[in-house]
Amino acid sequence: MDLSTTYLGLKLKHPLMPGASPLADDLGSVRRLEDAGASAIVLRSLFEEQITRERLADEMHVRAHEHAFAEALTYLPSPDEFVFGPDRYLEQVRRIKEMVGVPVIASLNGTTPLGWTSYAAEMQAAGADALELNFYHVATEERESGADVERRLLETVRLVKTSVSIPVAVKLSPFFSSLPNLAHRLDEVGADGLVLFNRFYQPDIEPDTLETVPRLALSTSSDLLLRLRWLAILSGRVRASLAATGGVHTGIDALKAIMAGADAVQIVAALLEHGPGYLAIVLSDLERWLDAHEYASLRQAQGSMNLMRSPDPQAFERGNYMRILQSWPASPLSS
Repeated sequence: MDLSTTYLGLKLKHPLMPGASPLADDLGSVRRLEDAGASAIVLRSLFEEQITRERLADEMHVRAHEHAFAEALTYLPSPDEFVFGPDRYLEQVRRIKEMVGVPVIASLNGTTPLGWTSYAAEMQAAGADALELNFYHVATEERESGADVERRLLETVRLVKTSVSIPVAVKLSPFFSSLPNLAHRLDEVGADGLVLFNRFYQPDIEPDTLETVPRLALSTSSDLLLRLRWLAILSGRVRASLAATGGVHTGIDALKAIMAGADAVQIVAALLEHGPGYLAIVLSDLERWLDAHEYASLRQAQGSMNLMRSPDPQAFERGNYMRILQSWPASPLSS
């Protein structure tokens, strides 16, 4: 069975890989992921705030009397909350690259043009085969329009592409008014891949202490549905590679993402729950299904269920919408 695929211009033996997460923090875990068959290794995101904090801390030694610096530091997590600082992150990229025989994808979450470009170049110098730009932005200002957000994203990708020569993927949220249009414009500025989707972690409120509390709930297979919809819409309409992340827990989940149009499938929650070796089980289940249904290669399945296969995509979308609304069985209202 030929499971090979191409993602970001990289030739991979199959589409399954760990997504950005703590899985690549430990070299032993990385080795187990490779042994389980991971086609690439994706590191967790390095945040520009981590770099900023180190710089602010250096300034504090020189200008400790200025309270503004101390106040600025309080907005950021303490150094102990970060697994890797900027220098250690680059060293981890180097060590993983030396240890494994598969592509290594570094991940960056920046906030300023300089933060994106300067550290992207350093990640390339450390040996990363590709970059994943984790564009996590929550618009909170009433004067900031959707067009402003998209313009900043496009400019960021354009600048990063001029600062590195390795492939660049953009990890997006689903909260854009016209994702196909944005994807088309990302194509135009040179994005090599789109990763669908980022997850916005929603803070909870603790009424007794009047504090916001971070909550982390791992994905389930139901989270995959949103990814399938947009993979199917974008598949065949953009030059960039497509990757699914979020909601892939089984071989059938991975198969659905591939049929919708994914070139690569990133797995996180299932590996955190079951361990790195679980990737081999997902891969085996995927291969078993393809073999049982007489597929000669993965390429036969890729994009086979995208919207381009529909003669009238808009009618298809509206038809499914109406069918869903009518599908709930009628029953007498309870008193």
